[in-house]
Amino acid sequence: MKIMQEQAFARAIELKGEEDDPTGIVTKALEDLQKAVDERLKKLEAKGENTGADAELKKLEERLKAVETKANRPSGGGNNDDPSEEAKAERKAFGTYLRRGSAVPEEELKALTVSNDEQGGYLAPAEMSTEFIRDLVEYSPVRSVASVRNIGSPSVKYPKRTGITNAQWEGEGEDSEESTTTFGQLEIPARKIMTYVDISNELLADSGGTAEQEVRLALAEDFGKKEGTAFVNGTGAGQPEGLMTNADIQHTLNGHATNLAADPLITLMYALPAAYRNSGTWMMNGTTLATVRKLKDGDGRYLWQPSYQAGQPETLLGRPVIEAVDMPDIESGSFPILYGDFSAYRIVDRLAMSILVNPYLLATKGLTRIHATRRTGGRVMQAARFRKLKMATS
Repeated sequence: MKIMQEQAFARAIELKGEEDDPTGIVTKALEDLQKAVDERLKKLEAKGENTGADAELKKLEERLKAVETKANRPSGGGNNDDPSEEAKAERKAFGTYLRRGSAVPEEELKALTVSNDEQGGYLAPAEMSTEFIRDLVEYSPVRSVASVRNIGSPSVKYPKRTGITNAQWEGEGEDSEESTTTFGQLEIPARKIMTYVDISNELLADSGGTAEQEVRLALAEDFGKKEGTAFVNGTGAGQPEGLMTNADIQHTLNGHATNLAADPLITLMYALPAAYRNSGTWMMNGTTLATVRKLKDGDGRYLWQPSYQAGQPETLLGRPVIEAVDMPDIESGSFPILYGDFSAYRIVDRLAMSILVNPYLLATKGLTRIHATRRTGGRVMQAARFRKLKMATS
C-alpha cells in the first residue's frame, strides 16, 4: 500500500510540470490513488486476504482526507510559495491604516496608493478645507475720515446759527444799530437697513458652525458696502444723505468735459477758506486716481507726491487722498473729485449690526431664519467745508 501511495504522489509531481493549476494536479493524483486502492482491494477480496487490510485501509483513508482538506484551502493544492515582499508590505500597511487612521508611520503609509479607487482611493478621500474662498467686497471708507457719534434716540438735532450780527462803525455820540441773529436746527435721523437669510438646519449642523459664521460675515460685508455707498451718494430719503447729493456743496469747473487738467485742481483747493483747506482730504475712485497720478506741473514734475515715511499717506498738492469706489468716473458732466474737511460730515450710529436667529418660524421646513438689522445715519453738517470738481466748461 505504501508503494501505491508513493506512486500516486510521484504521478502528481509529473503532472505539475504539465499543468499550471495546482488544484487540478492534486485532484488527478487523488483519482489515480483511489483507482489503485480500489484495484488493490478487489485483488485482496478475490484472494481472501482481508486479514490486516482493514487497519491499513483506514490509515490510507485518513491520509486521503488530510490531502483533500489541504487541497480545499485557499491557495492550496500544494502551492506553498510565500507572497512577495511588496504584497506583505501592502497588507501590513492596510491593517495599520484600518487601526490608526491617518496616524500611520511614514514607512508604512507609502505602501498605500490613492491614484485610483481600486487601489484605495475610497479609503483616502480628499481633504475638506475650512478656509472659504470669498470674492472681494469693496466699499468707500468715508467712515474712517468722517465725524462719528453714537446716539441713544431715533435721531439727533444740532442747533445751527444761520447768520451773524450786523455791527456798524459809529461816530462819537452816535447811537448803535440793532442786529438780529437767526438760528435753526439740523436733524440727523438714524436710518434702518435690514435683511434676512434662510439656511437649512442640516447645513448648520453638518458645518459645525462654519455656515452660520460665513452668513454673519457676508451680512457684515453687505451692510458695510451699502452704508459706504449711502454716505457718498445717499438720497437722504429713507437712507443717509450722501456727500455728492448735497445741493449746497459748490463746485469748480474743469474747463474740459473729458480731459482732466492740473490747474483746476489747484483752483478747487484754494477756493476753500484757509481753515478748511489746511485740514482737507481728496476723495476719488481708483480710475480717477490713476489719471491724477499722471498729471504734471509746468516743469514736468508730478503733482502726486509719494510717501517717504512709513505710516504717512501719499499726497496730492500736499493733502492726503482716500480712494472711494462709489465716486463717479471722469466723464462729461460728472463730479469725479471731492475735496474738503470731512469732519463736517456727521455719521450717527443708533444700533450696531444686530443678528437675530429664529429657528422656530420655519421649523416645519427644516430652516432657520437669520435676521440682520443696522441703524445709522449721515448728513453734511457744513457744506462750506467741501468743494467738488465738475467735468464741464460751464
